Amino acid sequence: MSTMQDSREATMIGRRSDGTPVRRPLSPHLQVYDMLQMTSALSISHRITGVIWSVGAAVMVWWLVAAASGPEAFATVQWFLGSFIGILFLMGLTGAAWFHTLAGIRHLLWDAGWGYDIPTVYKTGRAVLVGTGVLTALTWLALLISW
Repeated sequence: MSTMQDSREATMIGRRSDGTPVRRPLSPHLQVYDMLQMTSALSISHRITGVIWSVGAAVMVWWLVAAASGPEAFATVQWFLGSFIGILFLMGLTGAAWFHTLAGIRHLLWDAGWGYDIPTVYKTGRAVLVGTGVLTALTWLALLISW
């Protein structure tokens, strides 16, 4: 009878359909991935931009509650969003929105079974990055022109 060195070993022991024991492999963790590889970098960035979107939604709720609360509360939110930090936040939120949207479209294409080959994966990854920059710049250019 062997003694287990690690409590995770209990979850690695299994049995085949014929009853013979088999050791299951451990799932890889973040340490084994090359974070500078485009697929890994875009995947984690897609998750991060989802979190940024949640923060942006909370700021939008703050803005709406302030608008309903009265002119003083609304002026405070408007002051913050119009400040240098607020403008940087809104620019970052715009970039996160475009990135998350384009990466989401890329994932939808994968769900449809298109784009799994390595050249297409890298081509669509670059398209997401370039599209994010271009669409963010165009959004802010349109905003500044209409301001």
